[in-house]
Order: sequence, then structure tokens, then C-alpha cells
Amino acid sequence: MRLIVLSHFVWLLFFNATVFAEIKGEGIDYTANGTTLKGYLAYDDAIKGQRPGILVVHEWWGHNEYARKRARMLAELGYVALAVDMYGDGKTAAHPKQAGEFAQALLNNMETAQNRFIAALELIKKQQSVDATKIAAIGYCLGGGIVLTMARNGVDLAGVASFHGSLTTKEPAKPGKVKAKVLVFHGEADEFVTAEQVKAFQAEMKNAQVDLELVTYPGVKHSFTNPEADNLAKKFDLPLAYNEAADKDSWAKLQVFFKQIFANFSASKNK
Repeated sequence: MRLIVLSHFVWLLFFNATVFAEIKGEGIDYTANGTTLKGYLAYDDAIKGQRPGILVVHEWWGHNEYARKRARMLAELGYVALAVDMYGDGKTAAHPKQAGEFAQALLNNMETAQNRFIAALELIKKQQSVDATKIAAIGYCLGGGIVLTMARNGVDLAGVASFHGSLTTKEPAKPGKVKAKVLVFHGEADEFVTAEQVKAFQAEMKNAQVDLELVTYPGVKHSFTNPEADNLAKKFDLPLAYNEAADKDSWAKLQVFFKQIFANFSASKNK
């Protein structure tokens, strides 16, 4: 009888440990040149040891729930993800005019943008659960353009992935400077990125000998990964549209990309 009770007690301990092991998400403040940046760190506390870290760079709306959601989705895949704050003080825009102003102010000072990105990079590298040699970055809309710029500038990343991001640049990539493998997802009906810009980007990456994979989706508009795109399009008369098929396909291809650049990583759950 005592053996049965003891076995039941051990089973309860195991059960409770399993139940309470879950995706954790927490706000985390950091700074760059005196500006407070408000990030969001997501991870699975049931995974043993160190794992790759992924930076998530937000759309032009700012660090909002969508960026945090993507960070949690990455945590579910076994990574540690940090949704970064590129605007400072956690600023978010409620209107496209304000979003445009925030984005333009950042893009007009790429030194500040890079300092903020590097601050986030150093923060995620310092996490005990992160393998500092295995870091990548993904970005949406504005964030897609940011991660591509960081790759062009030679920031030490294993890979970057851009979803419906800007492809243009004032300073094209130079041969030998880009360390990251590059993955780009683009909707062919995106009115913010022209076919000419796509061709120029491909030529730039080829000239710079960058390892590029470009995935395009016919008939797909800007912001195709964000389920809120349709509401935003209607509310503000913007050429945006969510596309479930492209969203799912791009997320699946991102996972393959990560398996390629983080070849030796395998998530191991505590048992």
C-alpha cells in the first residue's frame, strides 16, 4: 500500500512538472545610447541547455502584440526569441501617418537603428539559455528592411529572414561583407515594393555573392502574414491583405531555413 502511495506521489510530481513547463513571455528593458528600449523575451522553460536565439523586428506600427506573438511562436519551435523595440520607449502607432513618421525618423538615422539592433543582439546573447554563436533575425514590413540592412552591414548573424519587407538601400551590399544567409518572402502584388526593386535586389545580392533565397507569391499583397491586415486595410484604406496560404507556407519555409543554418541544434525537453 505504501508503495502504491509513493508511486502515485512520484507520478503527481512528474505531472505537475509537465503541466507547469510552458512558453514563457516577459517584458525586458535594455538601452542604446541612453534610450530605453522595451523588448519581449519568449522561451520554452521545458527545454534543456542552450539553444539558438532569434531577434524579431516589428512592422512600422512598432513593437506590438503581433511581434510578441511571433516571438512566442518561435519559442514553441524551441528557440529563444526577443521581440525588439526599434522606436524606443515601446512606442506604437495607432494611425499610418504616425507609423510613417516613426519609421522615417528611424530610417533617416541608420546609425541609431543599428545601435538599437546591436543592443538587442547583445541582450539575447547574454541570456543563459542562448547559444551566442547561433543567432538569427527576422523582420516584418519595416523590420524586414531592417534585418536586410543589418546583413548588408556585416552584422554577425547566421541568417536573416524578411517578410514583406523593403528591399531598397542607399548602400548596396559589398562582396565578402554579408555574413548571414538571406531569406526573403515577397508578395508579387505588394504595392510598396515594385517588380523593378525586386530585380535590383536580386542583382545586388548576386553581385555581393550573398547566399539568397527569394520566395515570391503571385497575387499576394503587402502584410500577408498579419491576420489584422484586412482590418487595417479597411480602416485606413491601405493596400494590405492577409493571405493564409502564403502565411503558412512562409512560416514552414522559415523553419526549414533555421534547420539549415542551425544544423546541430535539436530541442530537448526536460523529462
